[in-house]
Order: sequence, then C-alpha cells, then structure tokens
Amino acid sequence: MRYYSTNGTAPIADLHKAVVKGLAEDRGLYMPERIQKLPKAFFDNIQDMSFQEIAYNVASAFFGEDVDLDALKDIVYDTLSFDCPVVEIKDKIYTLELFHGPTLAFKDVGARFMARLLQYFIKQEGKGEQVNVLVATSGDTGSAVANGFLGVDGIHVYVLYPKGKVSPIQECQFTTLGKNITAIEVDGVFDDCQALVKNAFMDAELNQHMKLTSANSINVARFLPQAFYYFNAYARMKAQGKADDLVMCVPSGNFGNICAALFGHEMGLPIKRFIAANNANDIFYKYLQTGKYEPKPSKQTLANAMDVGDPSNFARIYDLYGKSHERISSLISGATYTDDEIRQTMKQCYEETKYILDPHGACGYQALADGLNPGEIGVFCETAHPAKFKEKVDDILGIDVAIPDRLAAFMKGEKQSVPMTKDFADFKKYLLSE
Repeated sequence: MRYYSTNGTAPIADLHKAVVKGLAEDRGLYMPERIQKLPKAFFDNIQDMSFQEIAYNVASAFFGEDVDLDALKDIVYDTLSFDCPVVEIKDKIYTLELFHGPTLAFKDVGARFMARLLQYFIKQEGKGEQVNVLVATSGDTGSAVANGFLGVDGIHVYVLYPKGKVSPIQECQFTTLGKNITAIEVDGVFDDCQALVKNAFMDAELNQHMKLTSANSINVARFLPQAFYYFNAYARMKAQGKADDLVMCVPSGNFGNICAALFGHEMGLPIKRFIAANNANDIFYKYLQTGKYEPKPSKQTLANAMDVGDPSNFARIYDLYGKSHERISSLISGATYTDDEIRQTMKQCYEETKYILDPHGACGYQALADGLNPGEIGVFCETAHPAKFKEKVDDILGIDVAIPDRLAAFMKGEKQSVPMTKDFADFKKYLLSE
C-alpha cells in the first residue's frame, strides 16, 4: 500500500516510511491511496467471530500487503489481550466499553499495535538505530503510548503533556515508569505540546541528530487499529439482533478515534451514521453547521482529553470525503456540551441507571439521548474508566469510585518529569542534548 500526504506535496511513502516518519515532509498526514472493502462473507459471519479474529481480518485489509501475515497475526493477538464489551445503559442506548486494556483507556489498542509494528520494522532494517517517539497528550494518549512502548527494544518515548491539565492518575501512568519513557511537563496547553512535536518533525537539524516519529493519532499505525473497536461493536450488536439502523457516537478530541470508525465505514462496516460528541471545544461542530473550519485556542474543560482547538485528524476526514462538506455532514452530525451539561448528564445517568460515566463518555451518552431518531439504536464509546478522573467523578456524583488495582499500582511510583517551556527553541536544545 502506498501513502500520500493530505497536503499533497510530499513524496509518496510505503507503510514502513509512514509509520517511522509519522508526519509527511509537507506537514500533512499520511493517507492510504485506497481503502480495501471487506467481503460480504465477513459481515455475514462477524457475529460468530472473536474480537481477535475480527481485528485480524481488518488488519489484513489495512496492512497485509506490507507486513508478513503470520507476524501481523502475532501483533494483533498480542495487542488484543482483553475484550471490549457492549453494555446496555437504557432502552436504545448502549456503551462500547473501551477501558479494559492496560491503562484503562481506548488508546491502549493503537499504542500497543504501533509499538509492535514499529519494532517489526526496526528488526527488518537491522541497523540497530534507536527510534525516538514524540507524543503530545491531553491525558490518555500519554499513558497508553508510554505503557504500550515500555521496555520495547530500540525505542525511546518522550511524552509531552500540559502542566496541571491532566488528571493526577493520568499523570502517574506516564511519569512513574522510567526506563525508555521520558515525561516532559510543558508550561502550556495541549495545542502547545502538539505544536512542539510537529515543529520537531520539521526541523532538519533535529532529524539529522536523531530518528523521530510520533505515536499520536497523526500516525497511521496509531489510529487505524482503533477501527477494530467498531467492527467488534457491530458484531456484538448483530449477535443480539440489534445491528440495523445502528448509530455510533464517538467523544472526539483530536478525532483519531472517529476517523478510524469512518475508515471502517469505508471498508463496508454497515453503520447508519455517526455522531461526533464534543465538549466546549466545538470547532468541528461549528464546521458541520457552517462549512467553515476555524481552529481556535483550546479551552480547559471537565473532559480534558478532548480539549483540542485544532484537531489534527480533521485533515484526514476532509480528505476522505473529497473535501465535501455535504458528504461529511450527511454522514456525521455533531453535539457539544458545556461543563455544567456534562455534570448534569453524569448525575442523571447515575440516578436513573447506576452506570458511572466519565466526563468524556457523558458527552457521548447525552449526544445519543438528544440525537437518536425513531427506530435507531445508538452505541457510544466510553473511552476511559471513571477512576481515571476520580476526583471529578466523586465530586459530581457524591460517591467513592473504586480504583482498580492496575491504576493503584501506578500511583505508588515516584514522579519523574522534565520541566519545559512552550518555546520550541528550548525543546530543541533539550533533544539535541539527548
């Protein structure tokens, strides 16, 4: 498979280059030249397949031309050592629980898959050169990537996160690991962290000094595997006879997760339509209403992992549908919620169903409650375990959310981080010294 840049001027790349470089030379995002449709027989029998079997079929269509199929199967099965169940919350509304991986967040799959795929390519090269992964995080990306890459030979990870703007538990998950993981605490917001990463990729001197790639959802190996979730959700709903007129709702920040779902749709996944649920960072919502994409500085909200004012993967969605606002808005609708509305949703859902939503899942739940049409059934993504936002959830619901053992273990570690300004010159100086 060949990959082109969304900006249209970078050289065509193969999968190896797209994964190792992360970002194209013209600062665009890599896109596959074609998307392979999955056969009818796959969808006819999908309800009888395991999560791993489903994912391997999807991965083969994405990556089978470029990765040995036996190695790809090993990568998929190693990545998916857990399940992601669909749980009924109330009539017509279900949640796809994406928090059963190592860091209890949906990004575990993409991060682990990319780590294994990058390791596969490093071994193929046989040069022994270290690859340095730069990743900006507004919360869950950092912990998922850090744990997915922890201890992987030949790779060092630098996690850039905004000081004071991720939850304490999220911070523990990537600042206490050590080994090949370095946490960089940036005095700014997520968009500043993302700008530092993108500028590093474009800096010739840095790229001569060290081999750089990204594990944000700008990397095709990070976001594409997240499509596995949506095929599995469809399979579980089909097994219940509830897959007709199915609506998928995705809480969206940098838009990698919903972008993966849309790639799945292009492969033939029979989802009727999609809803992108936003917090107060409503740039995509306004695009759907007006046809104008106008990035703005991000606002800090309760749903901090979605605090993104210029979502990178909009470029992929825009490209996927031929830059047509009509095509995009006919398949995807939007919703946006204030912090007060998120709090109210969490309270109401808990009072009515006893289901504990985290602030991000609350946006998805409410978008379905507000937006489902007669005859439709909705599934929203619950993207992280509520204990990852324990202080917020406890305060809003007046409860004491139990902390799973694997989260508690992170909290016992000692914080190790490197303070950093949002000035690229300072970040560059630091990397050159490494």
